Amino acid sequence: MDQLHNINTDRLFDAIMSLKSREECYMFFEDVCTVKEIKDMTQRFQAAILLDSGESYLSVTQKVGISSATISRVNRCLNYGSGGYRIAIDALKEEKDEDRS
Repeated sequence: MDQLHNINTDRLFDAIMSLKSREECYMFFEDVCTVKEIKDMTQRFQAAILLDSGESYLSVTQKVGISSATISRVNRCLNYGSGGYRIAIDALKEEKDEDRS
Protein backbone atom coordinates (compact mmCIF):
# COMPACT_ATOMS: atom_id res chain seq x y z
CA MET A 1 0.00 0.00 0.00
CA ASP A 2 2.99 2.32 0.19
CA GLN A 3 2.47 3.08 -3.49
CA LEU A 4 -0.81 4.77 -2.50
CA HIS A 5 0.89 7.18 -0.11
CA ASN A 6 1.54 10.23 -2.24
CA ILE A 7 0.47 13.84 -2.57
CA ASN A 8 -2.38 13.07 -4.96
CA THR A 9 -3.90 10.45 -2.68
CA ASP A 10 -3.41 12.81 0.26
CA ARG A 11 -5.34 15.46 -1.67
CA LEU A 12 -8.18 12.99 -2.37
CA PHE A 13 -8.42 11.99 1.29
CA ASP A 14 -8.26 15.65 2.39
CA ALA A 15 -11.17 16.38 0.04
CA ILE A 16 -13.18 13.46 1.48
CA MET A 17 -12.51 14.60 5.03
CA SER A 18 -13.66 18.13 4.13
CA LEU A 19 -17.15 16.96 3.14
CA LYS A 20 -19.65 18.21 5.69
CA SER A 21 -22.76 16.13 5.16
CA ARG A 22 -23.99 12.78 3.94
CA GLU A 23 -25.50 14.54 0.92
CA GLU A 24 -22.11 16.05 0.04
CA CYS A 25 -20.63 12.53 0.29
CA TYR A 26 -23.28 11.18 -2.07
CA MET A 27 -22.58 13.97 -4.54
CA PHE A 28 -18.81 13.50 -4.42
CA PHE A 29 -18.79 9.71 -4.60
CA GLU A 30 -21.38 9.67 -7.40
CA ASP A 31 -18.99 11.84 -9.41
CA VAL A 32 -15.81 9.97 -8.50
CA CYS A 33 -17.00 6.35 -8.49
CA THR A 34 -19.23 4.18 -10.59
CA VAL A 35 -22.45 2.91 -9.03
CA LYS A 36 -20.88 -0.56 -8.91
CA GLU A 37 -17.81 0.72 -7.06
CA ILE A 38 -19.97 2.41 -4.44
CA LYS A 39 -22.13 -0.71 -4.08
CA ASP A 40 -19.01 -2.90 -3.75
CA MET A 41 -17.55 -0.68 -1.02
CA THR A 42 -20.92 -0.60 0.73
CA GLN A 43 -21.17 -4.40 0.65
CA ARG A 44 -17.63 -4.88 1.95
CA PHE A 45 -18.21 -2.49 4.82
CA GLN A 46 -21.53 -4.14 5.68
CA ALA A 47 -19.77 -7.51 5.65
CA ALA A 48 -17.12 -6.16 8.03
CA ILE A 49 -19.80 -4.90 10.41
CA LEU A 50 -21.58 -8.26 10.36
CA LEU A 51 -18.37 -10.26 10.79
CA ASP A 52 -17.36 -8.00 13.67
CA SER A 53 -20.70 -8.73 15.33
CA GLY A 54 -20.04 -12.48 15.10
CA GLU A 55 -22.05 -13.40 12.01
CA SER A 56 -20.95 -16.49 10.06
CA TYR A 57 -19.75 -16.39 6.45
CA LEU A 58 -22.98 -18.09 5.36
CA SER A 59 -25.10 -15.51 7.15
CA VAL A 60 -23.07 -12.63 5.68
CA THR A 61 -23.38 -14.13 2.19
CA GLN A 62 -27.13 -14.36 2.56
CA LYS A 63 -27.57 -10.89 4.07
CA VAL A 64 -25.12 -8.96 1.89
CA GLY A 65 -25.08 -10.99 -1.31
CA ILE A 66 -21.33 -11.25 -1.84
CA SER A 67 -19.09 -14.23 -2.44
CA SER A 68 -17.33 -16.14 0.29
CA ALA A 69 -14.03 -15.10 -1.33
CA THR A 70 -14.90 -11.44 -0.80
CA ILE A 71 -16.05 -12.15 2.75
CA SER A 72 -12.77 -13.96 3.40
CA ARG A 73 -10.80 -10.95 2.15
CA VAL A 74 -12.87 -8.58 4.30
CA ASN A 75 -12.39 -10.85 7.32
CA ARG A 76 -8.63 -11.00 6.71
CA CYS A 77 -8.48 -7.19 6.52
CA LEU A 78 -10.70 -6.83 9.57
CA ASN A 79 -8.44 -9.07 11.63
CA TYR A 80 -4.99 -8.60 10.11
CA GLY A 81 -5.18 -5.50 7.93
CA SER A 82 -4.09 -1.95 8.57
CA GLY A 83 -6.95 -1.29 10.99
CA GLY A 84 -9.17 0.82 8.76
CA TYR A 85 -12.27 -1.31 9.21
CA ARG A 86 -11.71 -1.35 12.97
CA ILE A 87 -11.40 2.45 13.17
CA ALA A 88 -14.57 2.97 11.11
CA ILE A 89 -16.63 0.34 12.93
CA ASP A 90 -15.56 1.60 16.34
CA ALA A 91 -16.36 5.19 15.31
CA LEU A 92 -19.86 4.12 14.26
CA LYS A 93 -20.34 2.30 17.55
CA GLU A 94 -19.26 5.40 19.49
CA GLU A 95 -21.62 7.57 17.44
CA LYS A 96 -24.48 5.16 18.12
CA ASP A 97 -23.68 5.18 21.86
CA GLU A 98 -23.64 9.00 21.88
CA ASP A 99 -27.03 9.07 20.11
CA ARG A 100 -28.48 6.89 22.85
CA SER A 101 -27.28 9.26 25.57
